[in-house]
Amino acid sequence: MRPPARMMSVLLGLAALVPAPAADCQELGRLFFTPEKRATLDRQRTLNIQEAQTLQGNTMSLDGVVYRSNGKATVWINQQAQADGESSRTGVSAVVSPRTPGSAVLAPGEETPARLKVGETVNRATGKRDTRLGGGVVVTPKPSR
Repeated sequence: MRPPARMMSVLLGLAALVPAPAADCQELGRLFFTPEKRATLDRQRTLNIQEAQTLQGNTMSLDGVVYRSNGKATVWINQQAQADGESSRTGVSAVVSPRTPGSAVLAPGEETPARLKVGETVNRATGKRDTRLGGGVVVTPKPSR
């Protein structure tokens, strides 16, 4: 059974609208790191080299929590990733629970533990919390045209 002539002409017309791949297109490659940084990270992963981190400054922030399918978690403290069991490397104990997603109990060294939600910052000396929301208002810049 042959498709009607009208359907064939519509299909041919649609095929003509699809742009042909440009010959000078470059491959997108890795998006987030320079080739030099990527090579450094690959080398560190291959040799199992871990950079020592310490919690510096008066504030401690919880920037993110990710739970993997195997039950392990990674937290971002002061913009530094920390996987389960890395408290000896970083000096900060992080306890996360799937029952309270988006939060963690952080204890730097011998200091009093603090339960933080993602996005919160606590002053380590005074205990004062800041949600970093600028008075509860989030302002995004308008796109320039």
